[in-house]
Amino acid sequence: MAERSILITGCSSGIGYDAAVTLRRRGWRVFASARKAEDCARLKAEGFESPRLDYADAASLEAGLGEVLGATGGRLDALYNNGAFGVPALVEDLPRDVLREIFETNLFGLHDLTTRVIPVMRAQGKGRIVNCSSVLGCVAYPWRGAYISTKFALEGLTDTLRLELHGSGIAVSLIEPGLITTKFGANSQKNFQRLIDWEASARADEYREVLIERWRGTNPNARLEVPASHVTAKIVHAVESPRPRARYRVTKLAQASYILKRLLPTRAADALIRRLA
Repeated sequence: MAERSILITGCSSGIGYDAAVTLRRRGWRVFASARKAEDCARLKAEGFESPRLDYADAASLEAGLGEVLGATGGRLDALYNNGAFGVPALVEDLPRDVLREIFETNLFGLHDLTTRVIPVMRAQGKGRIVNCSSVLGCVAYPWRGAYISTKFALEGLTDTLRLELHGSGIAVSLIEPGLITTKFGANSQKNFQRLIDWEASARADEYREVLIERWRGTNPNARLEVPASHVTAKIVHAVESPRPRARYRVTKLAQASYILKRLLPTRAADALIRRLA
């Protein structure tokens, strides 16, 4: 049996790293990519092939994918689009440049890489494309408008791609995690400090008393978090099962959120979400 190959983005830590370790253990040839050269060097020291891929840098996508295909003889069995970042802020305080930056990474770069991979999979007659969305790709939540907007867009783009590739041998799946124990929250706080001028906001007191105060205290949602391995289990099914699903919801929170959105009237759902925010 020929060795199966997969390219995973965002492998510096968290979900991407756990997926890379697990799939390598299962016999896959894993190309564990990362955005920063130093993370690629660390992954290489652990025995991974680790091309540098930065969704915001089209040249890195071309070079990184070229490196992968050069190593595999022009084949690639699976792509797991995992890389993304968040910028907490009220929607009214999101500058145009910030939205442009987050869409460049979370959607446009992901789409760019995917469209480069599709011809490779079409030529070989099969492949798996798995995109990491979020529970916030189907349910809105205060303070997360920038991230949510990219994930809502990713859901629509991926659903359309799945319909368009039907019969091609290329299966397309979405992973929709709930709260996962990773560095995502800590990295989002850094992005907030870097990109959001919250002190100039008309609602600066809300930032200080709600968002920032929450970061200083105990995370009330920590008990709802599950390890990244829960996501990896779904990825394994998406890339190995003869009948991969269109969607994989991870955590009871993700399942409950989807059900409540479908069952509750919008006003009732809004009231519940505001109470939890």
